[in-house]
Amino acid sequence: MSKSEHRFLTHKNSRWHELKYVLKVLAEFIRGFRVLHFVGPCATVFGSARLQEGTPYYEQARKIGAMLANMGFTVMTGGGGGIMEAANRGAKEAGGLSVGCNIILPHEQAPNPYLDKVVEFDFFFVRKVLLSKYSYCFIVMPGGFGTLDEMFEAITLIQTHKMSPFPIILFGKEFYQKLYEQIVAMEKAGTISPEDLSLFLITDSLEEAKAHIHKNAVEAFGLNTYKHLKPWRLLLEKKVNRIKNYDFKQ
Repeated sequence: MSKSEHRFLTHKNSRWHELKYVLKVLAEFIRGFRVLHFVGPCATVFGSARLQEGTPYYEQARKIGAMLANMGFTVMTGGGGGIMEAANRGAKEAGGLSVGCNIILPHEQAPNPYLDKVVEFDFFFVRKVLLSKYSYCFIVMPGGFGTLDEMFEAITLIQTHKMSPFPIILFGKEFYQKLYEQIVAMEKAGTISPEDLSLFLITDSLEEAKAHIHKNAVEAFGLNTYKHLKPWRLLLEKKVNRIKNYDFKQ
């Protein structure tokens, strides 16, 4: 945690200090918007940085990245290693556009080498907003606290109608079995509604995921007729090279 973030979360500060903090957050949002504004419709992949090449979930994430790119999505991740690297790598290998929102940590999470565009953040909450802002679907691979945090935030935003009902897909039936049982227990206890169980799909099948994304993202939000924004030279904005075939596919 940066010194400014630690101080903000643990101390009462002067009005001037709080203003400077807000301005830093604003600057970070603007920097993120400028980098990601023209990347097109994204699919965000969440997952552990600790699952390295050679593990089954890494290889599956690599296939998912390629699948999403071939469907027409820009593949977005947290920009680090492990599952994030695998998804970006798969997109890159398929000729797709690969972007990352990397968090600056004390132990230095370096951006992975498969990114066409990367923006780095000091503030977790700014990064989380941008991982959601540009995405039309969310893929949740096995991960730890950070992955669950990102997953439940997306589900909560959709549940409370703060975000459109984009598809959320959890890969790994065995991995997420106990979590699903807990969610069912929450529904039985009345802390969530029965319809909330339909806010996400748990699967091990690429084909099932692909069909679900096509129906609930491509068709539901008319991505086949998506119009890309044009950069303004006056604002020094740059065009993004897109994937070879950007038509969205079944």
